[in-house]
Amino acid sequence: MVFDLFSGKGESQIERIEQQIQEMLAACGRTIDIATDALFGRVAPSEVGETLRKSDRAVNRLEREIRRELVVHAGVRGASADIPAILVYMSIVKDIERLGDYAKNLWDVANAGADITGLSEFDRIQRDVAWVRELVDRTAKIFAERDAAAAQEALNEADAKLDEFDAMVIEQLTSDRPSREGVPIALVARYLKRISAHLMNVMTAVVMPLDRLDYWDEDKADRW
Repeated sequence: MVFDLFSGKGESQIERIEQQIQEMLAACGRTIDIATDALFGRVAPSEVGETLRKSDRAVNRLEREIRRELVVHAGVRGASADIPAILVYMSIVKDIERLGDYAKNLWDVANAGADITGLSEFDRIQRDVAWVRELVDRTAKIFAERDAAAAQEALNEADAKLDEFDAMVIEQLTSDRPSREGVPIALVARYLKRISAHLMNVMTAVVMPLDRLDYWDEDKADRW
């Protein structure tokens, strides 16, 4: 919806920024893969820590590049600058940058020595990670194609998933199981929720007006 405000303006520059956003999402997907490989015991956390950080730094560099391009655009265009475009892209790239931070948090759980592979929730968490990873790719496709129907469908599905992640956290808070089991499960659920919510923020750019962007990472009662 917000893209109707500036369609047809500064197309070459917008195309470049769109490409960079796709690169950011792809790099975040790789960062999540690296982190969850460590979490699932496929590799030792120490073996992939530097690779993970390099992937996250690539996302950070792209965010800075996009911000610089937007600032230059505003400076050169002056009063004719595409202000709605600037605000939308500034919001989107910050949400994407946060994906890498939460991926690093997942790696931190593994690096701290947590072993969730033998826990009853392990299979469920593997499925949840696969769902989140797919959501990264879906978000990239939806954003690239400006597919409002697919965005709304994904938002509804993800919103229900947020409730599931919250329930997992509450379940651990009310459990009397050892902390070495409950704490990692609660942390992983929380980080997966945050990744999902920031992806939802990106998708809102396709279906929401400008003033309603960037609220889907809030609790439902606080969004509006």
